[in-house]
Amino acid sequence: MQQRDIRNIIFDFGGVICNIDVSITEQAFIELGIRQFDRAYSVTERDSFFGSFETGKITPHQFREALKPYFDKPVTEEEIDKAWNALLQDIPASRIDLLRTLSPHYRLFLLSNTNEIHYTKYLNDLQATYGVSGFGELFEKAYFSHQIGLRKPFPDVFDFVIHDAGLNRNETLFIDDSPQHIEGARKAGLLAYHLADDEDITVLFSPELTFLRTL
Repeated sequence: MQQRDIRNIIFDFGGVICNIDVSITEQAFIELGIRQFDRAYSVTERDSFFGSFETGKITPHQFREALKPYFDKPVTEEEIDKAWNALLQDIPASRIDLLRTLSPHYRLFLLSNTNEIHYTKYLNDLQATYGVSGFGELFEKAYFSHQIGLRKPFPDVFDFVIHDAGLNRNETLFIDDSPQHIEGARKAGLLAYHLADDEDITVLFSPELTFLRTL
């Protein structure tokens, strides 16, 4: 693979551009009175209301109502939102600067598994911190699972982005911090790079903006 053949880059959001820490949300829910956070979280996966929320099939209110039975005391929607959003940390300025530097040289896209509550929070944070009115200032197009009804790691979400943006798979690099998402992207025929826990996207490119890692 010639790195100069990369013409398009699809970035994940959480863990790649925005720092996240799920343990902070876990602790916030425990302090709020949720019984057995691990059990509740696994049940959301089994019962699909978490997946339904990520793909926009249920509203924020319905999501909160589905969570409430796992608390040992009454909680408000505002308290749930605060705990749920606690995992969202900062978006380093160096990553925003990198995106702005890359933009004239690559077609840039965002593909994120997210939900309406998180989306509202980090969009507001991005606007307040960097004066960015929306993701359209940083990417040609941003794809969010709760808006398009598809999520990673399933190959159909990658197919959707490829067709919607008119991309050549052989020229498109996907960067994500989740191994299962990388596997899904590769099944869909994309070039993919797994960002390690101790890596930052700012070290992946040379001063000439060539992608430095082996694929």
